[in-house]
Amino acid sequence: MIKKIGVLGAGTMGHGIAEAFAMYGYDVNLYDVNMEALQKAKNFIKEELELLAAEGVISKEAVQESLDRIKVSIDLKEIVEDRDYVIECIPENMELKQNLFKQLDEYCPPTTILASNTSSLPLSGMMALVSEERKQRMIVNHMFNPAHLIPIVELSYFGNMPEAIYQEVKNLYLSIKKQPVKVLKDVPGLVANRIMQGVAREVFSLIEQGVAEAADIDRALKFGPAFRYATTGQLEVSDFGGLDIWCIVGDNLLKVMDNRQSANELLRQKVSEGKLGAKSGEGFFKYSPDEVVKIKEDFMKKLIHQLKASEYYV
Repeated sequence: MIKKIGVLGAGTMGHGIAEAFAMYGYDVNLYDVNMEALQKAKNFIKEELELLAAEGVISKEAVQESLDRIKVSIDLKEIVEDRDYVIECIPENMELKQNLFKQLDEYCPPTTILASNTSSLPLSGMMALVSEERKQRMIVNHMFNPAHLIPIVELSYFGNMPEAIYQEVKNLYLSIKKQPVKVLKDVPGLVANRIMQGVAREVFSLIEQGVAEAADIDRALKFGPAFRYATTGQLEVSDFGGLDIWCIVGDNLLKVMDNRQSANELLRQKVSEGKLGAKSGEGFFKYSPDEVVKIKEDFMKKLIHQLKASEYYV
């Protein structure tokens, strides 16, 4: 039974994953290459837990209790040597991940399950340097940012792992109220990112064509498809609407929609101009430094309210 968690990388995803497990009583070790990154991570976790307490999701006492369950260190061996489940959240570089998993194979007990939070690199490549025995205990567990709030976790089931071990990992995520998606084929982007990129491609194309202003395109998505998708999947929507209707509309629309194979040139132009979004002060919208903090907090609150509501629809 999985009780002790190790998280490698204290950045955006790593700190959120550590927080998600600590909230539900798990003993968590968090690793990064420098202590400054770990201290920043603990501060972020504290702020996020306090917001959850303010919104009534957890008690005020649970904030400190959760923080106390997270131990930080820059010593990799110390972090993983007694763990049951270790998740890496390091940069998306195949060589880095291969070498890390080789180290983990040496440092961890034989029973430890090793996981990657990647959605873009193949599992077969990442486990190239580990033992044959360890390959049966390796999995992709792709979570979404912010990891402590977004319920989805995509779990690989690519033929290397016995069903019993997969079920153990699935049960782990169910215990922290995540919604596991069993991914049967190792394709780039897995499931959710591919769906999201399909939507994004058409959204950027509509902006490029001047069909509507940015705010109205976002409004159309938020209060149209996304409003429905919060509780109902696309295949359910198709069944409810009638597959004959979806077939007719598809024949009419798909031939005139964006089908490009690379990022939209509008995006590329904004990047070249240094307009990277909230982090640079401008993207499709403008953001003052004072606004960004409030916008992020409001975003978190919306997700928290949506998370509460979503529990009635699973």
